[in-house]
Amino acid sequence: MRATMEYQILKPSTCLLVLLFFIPTVLGICPSSCTCSGNDRNVDCSGRNLTILPHGLQDNITYLNLSFNQFLDLDHQLTRFTNLRTLDISNNWLKNVPAHLPKSLWELYAINNNIKVLQKLDTAYQWNLRVLDVSRNMVERAVLINNTLSSLKFLNLSSNKLWTVPTNMPYNIETVDLSNNFLSQILPGTLLRLHHLSSLYLHNNKFTSIPDKAFDQLLQLQVVTLNNNPWACSDQQNILYLLRWVQETAAHVVGAPCADTAPTPGTGSSLLIKGRKAADKAAFPVATEPSKMTKMHKQLRAKEVPSLATFSQSLLFTSTERPLLPHPEELSTGQGGSQPGSQEAAATHTFYIKDPAELYSSLTPSAGSSTTPMTLSITSGMPTNYSKMPQSTTATLRKEESTTNVLNTHVPSKARISEMSLVCVVMLNAVALFIG
Repeated sequence: MRATMEYQILKPSTCLLVLLFFIPTVLGICPSSCTCSGNDRNVDCSGRNLTILPHGLQDNITYLNLSFNQFLDLDHQLTRFTNLRTLDISNNWLKNVPAHLPKSLWELYAINNNIKVLQKLDTAYQWNLRVLDVSRNMVERAVLINNTLSSLKFLNLSSNKLWTVPTNMPYNIETVDLSNNFLSQILPGTLLRLHHLSSLYLHNNKFTSIPDKAFDQLLQLQVVTLNNNPWACSDQQNILYLLRWVQETAAHVVGAPCADTAPTPGTGSSLLIKGRKAADKAAFPVATEPSKMTKMHKQLRAKEVPSLATFSQSLLFTSTERPLLPHPEELSTGQGGSQPGSQEAAATHTFYIKDPAELYSSLTPSAGSSTTPMTLSITSGMPTNYSKMPQSTTATLRKEESTTNVLNTHVPSKARISEMSLVCVVMLNAVALFIG
């Protein structure tokens, strides 16, 4: 009887000991070497000089920070964390990305390790991975599989030892940082299908040129950095594509190549970004000038010219669409050279209108008055001599019109004189008959 009672007492005690042994795993008690939050599902074990995973990590953790430790190898040790979203293994001594990482990962940070190669199996089954940061390592070759990284948006491979831009980057990627490498070439088709790429960082590399059409399919690109590369500005055949692309793209280009390089013989100023931009800006107003002059010319002819055309059918307009030399009268008086650079500051378009008074010069000599051809000057741009701005063309035309009216009033025609003589003869004959 007593033995039976002792057995019944010891049996619950054994069960209690078993429960106490598994309590840390069942209840998810935070490991002593880490700090936890969010029902112990966010675990921070950074900066603890760890070489192995701490005991007591529950399987359903979603965040794990193992940075600033002394891990040499984490292969096959993280597979059981099937709910893990963010893994930070930066600043350790890892030689490769841990094998068999959980497929649930969204973010993987492996910054500042000793990783030399990014193998295709390292990311082969990471369909949910959105951020991959393997910067500040020793990566010489990165092999990616674009079909498996369908969710990847951010790829950081900066500060490594890459010589070629990685191929097979995921089609949906938006940001790629390849700065501070030894990149010197982009293989054909590398960037062909990256239609969602918005930020591309290529500064601090060894590029001398970019292959033709390499950037043509980057339709969503907003920022690209090209500074601190040894661009071959004197190699017109290879650098010309990049210079034209920089001019035509809507993206913000940081460090435009050859912008501060002086032109070398045989290459022409068209290879320089700064020169091309200045030429384009300078040429734009000139290209629109003839249309403005034509419009003004038509308005003047519609409003002012008909009043002069009533006096004479001989109306002559001569014009030019390029800057003219000083007027001959100014050359004779020395005024043409008094304002150096005035022809450069404004282009003057001159119209000569044949004065109607010249039609009567052959009939009756003018008495002490000289007839001067009317000159209509239209100035485009802003002349440097503000004190001698051209007068209003309307006022000039009206002044010439009044002069023409005066000439037309005081200069009789031969037909009028003959008619008056005939009338006088008839009247004299009539008077003589009346008297007789």
